[in-house]
Amino acid sequence: MALTDPEMSDTLKNDRFLRALRREATDTTPVWVMRQAGRYLPEYRATRARAGNFMGLAQNPEMACEVTLQPLDRFELDAAILFSDILTIPDAMGLGLSFAQGEGPQFAHPVRTKADIERLGVPDMEIELRYVMDAVRLIRRELHGRVPLIGFSGSPWTLACYMVEGQGSRDFARLKAMCWSEPALAHRLLDTLARSVAAYLIAQAAAGAQALMVFDTWGGLLGPAPFREFSLRYMAQVVDALKADAASRDLPVILFSKGAGRHLAAMADTGCAGLGVDWTIDLADAREAVNGRVALQGNLDPAILLATPEVIRREVRRVLDSYGNHAGHVFNLGHGITPEVDPENVKVLVDEVHAYGRQLRGG
Repeated sequence: MALTDPEMSDTLKNDRFLRALRREATDTTPVWVMRQAGRYLPEYRATRARAGNFMGLAQNPEMACEVTLQPLDRFELDAAILFSDILTIPDAMGLGLSFAQGEGPQFAHPVRTKADIERLGVPDMEIELRYVMDAVRLIRRELHGRVPLIGFSGSPWTLACYMVEGQGSRDFARLKAMCWSEPALAHRLLDTLARSVAAYLIAQAAAGAQALMVFDTWGGLLGPAPFREFSLRYMAQVVDALKADAASRDLPVILFSKGAGRHLAAMADTGCAGLGVDWTIDLADAREAVNGRVALQGNLDPAILLATPEVIRREVRRVLDSYGNHAGHVFNLGHGITPEVDPENVKVLVDEVHAYGRQLRGG
């Protein structure tokens, strides 16, 4: 596959994902799966082995395209999502991202001081992050209009969590301490990241992404007032910037804040098109909270994919029944698929979503 392939097609063969985000009627419920291109697929593991390591895979547009398309060749999914990592922005800022075997992401140069934060700037999306934009362009072309392509970023709060801690953590106490003891410094970091996330997503839109998603993986670590001040405020800033730019203003934006179900109404106020919902809140309650203002995406517990096909079908129907026969639902997991899952169980899930979704609509 080459970046000189013919121009990307503007005609979608399957647009039910985008119609659901617009809260329009669909023939059945659209479905895609967070981390659908990942370690549960043997073909993904083979491609990653050829790449040598995760970053080698993520920074190679041809390989990133290959693994993005792999799940679409197995399952009748209604959307593709760019294969990348949420930490590409801080890596482009010079923090030195690496992935230690079995230990997750690590930064060689964590951000801990005022001087560290003052050195940060918004990366050039066609220089430091050109490999991501090349991947988006290539994937969009290779999809040939099969399904829409989702671009994504980590949220400013989630990126800051890793940048200050320097690695993964259960509580990211260093950043939380900065918020309490040096709030102005924390806000400066988060503002820089919000501007970077917005520029990153706008560049993905210009490269061919047809929907955009912000992953606020660690927003649920915050209490109600800190969530609004340090997480939601900056996601809203990103949404405002996307709506102001010609490349992205017409694209639907999905916000997903894990563990923050009590904030759905406030998140809907940002003007996003959809909200991801984890499995700790019933979709009927989520619909009531947002009062039909946005689409909802979710929310099967990923662990259910380790159960029998009968249990998977039953739980898929339970999620669909919870949302009901209403427009504006994209079926997904409440978080990313885990490496232990049998791919055949994903097929069971996808097929049941479509079959029961049609049944709900009287089809």
